[in-house]
Formats: sequence, C-alpha cells, structure tokens
Amino acid sequence: MTATRVDADVIRRLPKAVLHDHLDGGLRPATVVELAAEVGHTLPTTDPDELAAWYFEAANSGDLVRYIATFEHTLAVMQTREGLLRTAEEYVLDLAADGVVYGEVRYAPELNTNGGLSLAEVVETVQEGLAAGMAKAAAAGTPVRVGTLLCGMRMFDRVREAADLAVAFRDAGVVGFDIAGAEAGFPAADHLAAFEHLRRESVPFTIHAGEADGLSSIHQALQICGAQRLGHGVRITDDIVDGKLGRLAGWVRDRRIALEMCPTSNLQTGAATSIAEHPITALKDLGFRVTLNTDNRLVSGTTMTREMSLLVEQADWSVEDLRTVTVNALKSAFIPFDERKALIEDVVLPGYAL
Repeated sequence: MTATRVDADVIRRLPKAVLHDHLDGGLRPATVVELAAEVGHTLPTTDPDELAAWYFEAANSGDLVRYIATFEHTLAVMQTREGLLRTAEEYVLDLAADGVVYGEVRYAPELNTNGGLSLAEVVETVQEGLAAGMAKAAAAGTPVRVGTLLCGMRMFDRVREAADLAVAFRDAGVVGFDIAGAEAGFPAADHLAAFEHLRRESVPFTIHAGEADGLSSIHQALQICGAQRLGHGVRITDDIVDGKLGRLAGWVRDRRIALEMCPTSNLQTGAATSIAEHPITALKDLGFRVTLNTDNRLVSGTTMTREMSLLVEQADWSVEDLRTVTVNALKSAFIPFDERKALIEDVVLPGYAL
C-alpha cells in the first residue's frame, strides 16, 4: 500500500500515544544548561543548540562510552527537588506540544538520589511535576494523560526496592514497572523475585528485551518473568524465517504482546540498520501489535512527529498505519480498560468501537 504523503504539521496534529520514553533521556537542552549552572555541573558546552548537537552526535558515534556519557549530564541535573519538578513538568508539556494524548514515562528512582532525596521523595517529586504539567496542558487545550513506569536497573541490586515503590505508588500515578540498563549479560530472571512480587500485587510490567540480546532474552522476559509487553523486542525477527513464525514469535503475535519499538534509537544502538528496513514495518504487516516510540527524545534528537514522519518518508507508511500503532499502544497501555477505551473512541478514532 502506498503511504499517504503528508507534511510534518499534519502528522503533528494526529493524536499519538507513546509507551517507551525515558525521563532522563528527554530533557530540553536549555533546561540542562540552566540546571547545570545552578548545581555547578560542567557540560560539554553551555550553548543549548550546540549541546543538542553534541547529544545527537555522541549517540550516533557508535561509541558506547560516549552514549552512556550523555545520561551522565542529564542525571546530574536531576538530583534535586527543583530539577525533578522542572524536568517532569516540561516532559509533559513537550508531549502535549507534539500531539501526544497518552504517554508513559519511565525512569529509575535510584539514579536520582545523589542529592540526598530518598527513593520515595524522588517518586513523589516527579509525580508532582507531572501533575503540574498535565494541569497546564489541559488549561492550554492540549490535554495529555501521563502514567509512570518505575524502573529497576538490572545490573544493580535495587530492583526489588523499585518494585516495592511501584506497588506503593500504584494509586498515585505509577501505572507499571520495567527493568532497564545493559541487557546482555544481565538476565531478567536474576530479578525473578521482584517480578513475582509485582504479579502477586497485580502491578503490570514490561521488560527491556530483544534489543541488545536475542531470543533467549525475550523468552525469559515473557515465559519466566511474565512481562505483559516487551521493551524494543526487535530481535523477535530471529524467530521468523521467510514469513513463517516460530513458536516464540507466534506466542508474541497471537497473544497480542505489545512491542515497544523505537526506530531512531535502534539505529543508534545497532539494533537496526535503517528506517526503511527496520523490523517495525515487517512486524506490522505480519500482524504483530507493534507500537511506535521515541525512547530518548534528547539523546536521539527526535519526537513522535519525527518518528512518524521518518516511517512515512522512508518506509512508505500511511496515515492509517500511524493510527494503527497509536491504537495498538492505547490497547496495551497500563491504565484501566475504560480509560483506554475512551481515548481510542473519543480522541484517536472517534466512532471506533473497542
């Protein structure tokens, strides 16, 4: 099918949903500069435009050390109450400006405690900032609903603490859980006790899997840990040969397990070679529940509008395809069914019956 050729303004106006977006990877460059000056942190440059270019160049360098260094600078300005409040509020406003009507933001509270805040204080502060952003967006006529996913870092030993936080704050804006960090060499099943605890407490979770590791990582995330979604999941294509699905790929497709796919980010990390050949298109055509996401908006120099535009321009996507991945995301969002139903029927596809 030939894609409908539309400009960025048309795509920007489309209602969007994003499930995979990291708070510490999406700050405004000017905010990083201002907050760094306040806390005395040295940046590569204090010019916001130059800093944005530095982030993008570093993320595209193919040098993992440089890529990781980008988060060193954002996290440095997210250690105080003031820094967290501002970045969380601006996060929401930036989503609203991009036409996002539902978003899930994820971050690891343990990475924001160097300034003396406790884990609980970090979560409370971020939620306060998100609430302020949602109130401002609604007042401006661009309402957006944002839920929080708390992350545990799979290479450290505080995953269970993060899971406990997700349980404690599930009625205060936290909608789910994730583990992040280096995938290869740090199996999700090492933290099985945390996932079992989340299941007992009826807290949904996703797991980064199938980005830097292969089918064994996906199998472990789903069949051992019990994830309801997959963060990235691009390597599920390893279980598909000439359009024929293996048992694991069939399980993912047939049980409508959402794949949180992030094309630009996947190019940067080497999980994909081009937008045109990114697995998201083939998986969409095979009937998988693919969703489109930004991952790290500052680091990848991207937005939902840009991700959609790239797929239209380079992978021949239509507006109907864009609406499909938006509906997919809302169907798999970690919020109650009636809220998902209302967003789909009233905002994204008026008249659509879920």
